[in-house]
Formats: sequence, C-alpha cells, structure tokens
Amino acid sequence: MENGAVYGPTTEEDPGPGRGARRGLASCFSLGRLQLRRLVLKVLQLLLSLLAFVCEEVVSQCTLCGGLYFFEFVSCSAFLLSLLILIVYCTPVYEQVDSTKVKQSDFYITMGTGCVFLLASIIFVSTHDRTKAEIAATVFGFLASIMFLSDVVIMFSERRQESQMRKPEATRRAGALTEPLNA
Repeated sequence: MENGAVYGPTTEEDPGPGRGARRGLASCFSLGRLQLRRLVLKVLQLLLSLLAFVCEEVVSQCTLCGGLYFFEFVSCSAFLLSLLILIVYCTPVYEQVDSTKVKQSDFYITMGTGCVFLLASIIFVSTHDRTKAEIAATVFGFLASIMFLSDVVIMFSERRQESQMRKPEATRRAGALTEPLNA
C-alpha cells in the first residue's frame, strides 16, 4: 500500500503572514479584558511604581532612614503587585480563575496598595534629605498612589452601576410576588 492512498492531506497549506493563529508570546496575551482607561491606569501604576523604586534606590545616604526603607518596601511591593494583576488580566490565567474573584481581588489589592503608597510617600517626604533622587522618588510615589486610587474609584463606580442595573430587575420580581394572584 502506498502512503498516498492511506494518508490524505489533513491540514491546510501555509496560511501566509496575513492569516493564522498568533505565534510565540503574542498568543498568550490578550489586552481586551480591560477597558482602555483601566489598561492605561494599570500600565501607569506599573511604570510609576517602578520609577519611584528606581529613584529611591539611587539614594546613597540618609539621616532618617526609616521613611526611606518603608518607601522602598512599598514601592517595590506596589510594582510587583501591579505586575501580577496585569499578568492575570492579560494572560490565560484569567480564564482559569473566576472573573468575579479576579475583579474583587484587583479592587482590594489596588485600594490597599494605593492607600499604603500614599502613606509611604507622605512619610518619606517628611523624613528625606531633599536630594534630587529623593524628590523624584516622592513625586513618582505620589503620582503612582493617585493612579492606584483613581483606579479604585473607577472600579467602585463600575460596581455601583452594575448593581443598579440589576436592582430594577430584582424589584420587578419582588413586586410580582406581592401582587394578588386574581388581579
């Protein structure tokens, strides 16, 4: 028996550069799960917390180092947490986990990070030696905390809109239960 008689062509020929599945790392990423404004905020959170951490690492000496060390810990943690959240939203991990749990975790992590980053920036401003690197780090820290907290406000308003959209449906059902059957 010849191979041609038993085995027929089962795949399409080379689809060319314009068609076909995404290849390599591009096949693992999807930016469509976040709205554009939330995606921009997430990227800004990531970049600003990284810049705050890098500027803080440039500081060579300090007189009151407690604020510097706390800011270092918070800025590094904020960078890593925002990177983690962005990875979850943009990779197939999002499909493996319940989307409501991801959104809820995102809300609480972003709120906690924004509040602690703001506190660390305030403490660092009050204890630094006013070098250019320290000033740049605090500016990036304040900007990052604003991005985190504005993301929380957007997530809160989206949650509220979703609950209000479901509310009329619940009141209609409740009204139907209180009406007499013979009406």
